[in-house]
Amino acid sequence: MNEETFNISIRKFLKKVGVTSQRDIEKAVREAIDSGKLKGDETLKVKMTLEMGDLDMKVDIDGAIELE
Repeated sequence: MNEETFNISIRKFLKKVGVTSQRDIEKAVREAIDSGKLKGDETLKVKMTLEMGDLDMKVDIDGAIELE
């Protein structure tokens, strides 16, 4: 295994995950505020699931996003 190639590949994947996730979260929160479902001062529970089917790996990552 080429460690440098492996590391770069992981970083590219994580960057894609981060950019896509942030955009989708921002859109969902703005729509919820606009519709009145959220007030804009909540703390939202979040959960990300990372899976690698080829390795039967599944990891849940829990967190929170504060709006104010």
